[in-house]
Amino acid sequence: MLGSIALLTLTGTALGADGSGDPAAVTEQDGKFFDAQGNPTFKIGNKGETDWYTYSGFRRHHSECHVCHGPAGEGSTYAPGLVQSMKTMPYADFQNVAVNGRVNVGSGQESVMPSFGTNPNAMCYLDDIYIYLRARTNGAVDRVRPPKHADKPATFAEAENSCMGH
Repeated sequence: MLGSIALLTLTGTALGADGSGDPAAVTEQDGKFFDAQGNPTFKIGNKGETDWYTYSGFRRHHSECHVCHGPAGEGSTYAPGLVQSMKTMPYADFQNVAVNGRVNVGSGQESVMPSFGTNPNAMCYLDDIYIYLRARTNGAVDRVRPPKHADKPATFAEAENSCMGH
């Protein structure tokens, strides 16, 4: 089912073993990469090119998330930095918050993350957003649009068309 294990050398920090951990050991399936725990992750090629999913995640983050969470997931006065949250947030928690939203009350302040569960522009690309944020958290990609990326895999295009109702 999944492809063979490949080892990647990445710059940046290795994260905790909570599911958002070190993406160095990955498997690949149709251009999508997974860490040792089976969570989606990124791959940076020898010449600095990103995988398609990291590139797509950059695009989707900037269309759906950056209004509140700031450019490159670094946060704003309105919402916390996702790059920081990804250091301790397991993949399942990321999915749950994106799908269901949440309300945090603390320090005399309330913060609300709305549910994106019915928004296909977020839900059809949730893994991509997660992958991009992992790459940002690990320092593997800069704040700017990735200059080089892999081509869109046929399986991605098929899944995208199906999810978007085309």
